[in-house]
Amino acid sequence: MSPCIRNGAACHGGIIGYPLNELYEEVAFVAYHFHWNHDEITDMEHRDRRQWVKQISGINERMNEA
Repeated sequence: MSPCIRNGAACHGGIIGYPLNELYEEVAFVAYHFHWNHDEITDMEHRDRRQWVKQISGINERMNEA
């Protein structure tokens, strides 16, 4: 049996069961700051969306320090 078969289903990678509350927070955060729409944000890969959240947070921190 292939190591990428679990419980009779093929593996497709990614995160299984990503917490919805975290997804909502990420979408709201990016949408608020960059005014991107829901579909643009949710269609991103998790890693890309987290990177945008990190970058926006950095911008906010630098602006608050000034």
